[in-house]
Amino acid sequence: MSGRIQAPRGTFDVLPAQASERAEVEAVARRVLERAGYGRIETPTFEATELFSRGVGESTDVVQKEMYSFHDGGFTLRPEGTAPVCRAYVEHGMHKLPQPVRLWYLSTFFRHEAPQAGRFRQFWQVGAEALGSDDPAIDAESILLLAELLEEIGARGLRLRLASLGTPETRLSYRAELAAYLRSHEEQLSPEVRARIALNPLRAFDSDDPGTQAVMANAPLLIDRLTASDAEHFQEVRDLLDDCDLVYDVDPTLVRGLDYYSRTVFEFTSSELGAQSGVGGGGRYDGLVEMIGGPPTPGCGWAAGVERILLASDHPAVAPPPVDLFVAYSDTKYRRPAFSIAAEARRARLAAQVELAGRSLKGQLKQADRIGARFVAIVSEDGTLLKDMESGEQTLVQGSVVAMVLRGRGGAGL
Repeated sequence: MSGRIQAPRGTFDVLPAQASERAEVEAVARRVLERAGYGRIETPTFEATELFSRGVGESTDVVQKEMYSFHDGGFTLRPEGTAPVCRAYVEHGMHKLPQPVRLWYLSTFFRHEAPQAGRFRQFWQVGAEALGSDDPAIDAESILLLAELLEEIGARGLRLRLASLGTPETRLSYRAELAAYLRSHEEQLSPEVRARIALNPLRAFDSDDPGTQAVMANAPLLIDRLTASDAEHFQEVRDLLDDCDLVYDVDPTLVRGLDYYSRTVFEFTSSELGAQSGVGGGGRYDGLVEMIGGPPTPGCGWAAGVERILLASDHPAVAPPPVDLFVAYSDTKYRRPAFSIAAEARRARLAAQVELAGRSLKGQLKQADRIGARFVAIVSEDGTLLKDMESGEQTLVQGSVVAMVLRGRGGAGL
């Protein structure tokens, strides 16, 4: 069989240039989240399928259509991060720790959906979860941390949408009311929305079908059905965000795509991303831990797509790492001592490279200049010559090349 083998559709390679951008996202996430008390967690790529069917919800698109599951073993490639973090919280007895337990992650996830700009079947997300407190301040803190992360990375055209889904009991009553409303206008709805009235009528708010949108313009709104307790919780979240001067829009039509959400939900969008404008979002999920077999535990968190963040951002070109020393040689018979010098330099914590491509000496010097080497050592029959690439000064080495580079790098000259 002949022909070029390519990566599967919906996946991508992270090349060195993109890796530098992603490393910057990780560095910002670590800085923003860990100074707020969040510790890093990483869960397995494979989880039990039941974790998502029970936790995320049988009626969601994720469980119905988008999971990569292996039915012979009951495993699924994780499609999202919150349920696995909750499973780890229970499994490792984190409910016994001082609450809330704050965790963050940066991991790969998998969904079988149509690839498009910034949305792939294998993708990266950065996320944060706070478990063990129902205080509205946790909701506000989560939102502020995602806002800070996006701002620091340089995401443009951001808009924050905010809503409340109430408690499950409130939502159950509202779902029945909304389903009855949808059935009374069934002939105007898209086939997909009609088919899901019983399963998940709230998803009708997300439809881009013109007929469905016209119906939903007059639909009853959950935010108008909140209990006094739910409304008070939502107002406290808003008051805290107002105190911090974070601008947001209350959007009663905001519906997150996962069943475990309750009370506060939010989403950051970017005008830089077109129709699929979501950058990241999340909300409160007070019943999820109990749903997967743990003790009653409130929780709140979010996730943001790394590819989406980068598409929406003015991320400056990341300078390549500095090279302290490039070791060249005049003839292949000096390759071994050149190799040893580079190895010694690395042991001394210097960034060092050695010629490995068989270039001429002239070509080696061009390569050293191309990568921005601070010093070049040239091994030849006359000994080892060390050149300072900034000043042009050259010195025949008497003793250790590495010691001279360390002195020169410290500004003492050769």
